Amino acid sequence: MIKIRKSKDRGYADHGWLKTYHTFSFSDYQDPDHMQFRSLRVMNEDVVAPGQGFGTHPHRNMEIVTYVLEGALEHKDSMGNGEILRPGEFQRMTAGTGITHSEFNPSQTEPVHLYQIWLFPDQQSLEPSYEQKSFPQSERLNLFRLVASKTGESGSLIIHQDARIYLAIIEAKQSIQFDLSPGRSAWLQVLRGSIQLNGVTADAGDGFAISDETTLAIEATEEAEVMLFDLA
Repeated sequence: MIKIRKSKDRGYADHGWLKTYHTFSFSDYQDPDHMQFRSLRVMNEDVVAPGQGFGTHPHRNMEIVTYVLEGALEHKDSMGNGEILRPGEFQRMTAGTGITHSEFNPSQTEPVHLYQIWLFPDQQSLEPSYEQKSFPQSERLNLFRLVASKTGESGSLIIHQDARIYLAIIEAKQSIQFDLSPGRSAWLQVLRGSIQLNGVTADAGDGFAISDETTLAIEATEEAEVMLFDLA
């Protein structure tokens, strides 16, 4: 079963400095029909204005992953990390027993466009930790590149959940395939461009909840970038 979540149907808020879309219930947007999918709890697409950002705030017991599409995002946290996240880099933060952090757009002229995603961890009260890594475009072109997993295999970042996260850039008219193991579900988020998933058309911002499928065939009708979550 494949169910599409259209971009236009997401929650939306314009705070002036922040334009944000919520695939699942978040903050003032609450929809009992869209609370989460498996361990995937938050899928927010954000555009942060130049020189603006999220002030220091706390989190507990959540796996938080961030991916920048355009611009740059400055991260600081209570563990002493201070990094700049740029397109092609993937960030993972385990909030665990508690962490405070901030995200800021260091540019005075360009907005930053990003996705911030939360997954429930498979254990409570983990020790907080942080990882960031660049994944070259050549490793993601017309194929799925594993960027996060429970085991950290293939150089991926470690997330504390039975989930595997992949990124792919698909050239126009090219196709790639993903095989789901029995009992697994998936979420496919279209980050940019347009695709067909098993014949269903989707554009940037659209997402797919996928259950009881074995093969995902993805064709780019124009150059596209997608993020795939293989979930227990």
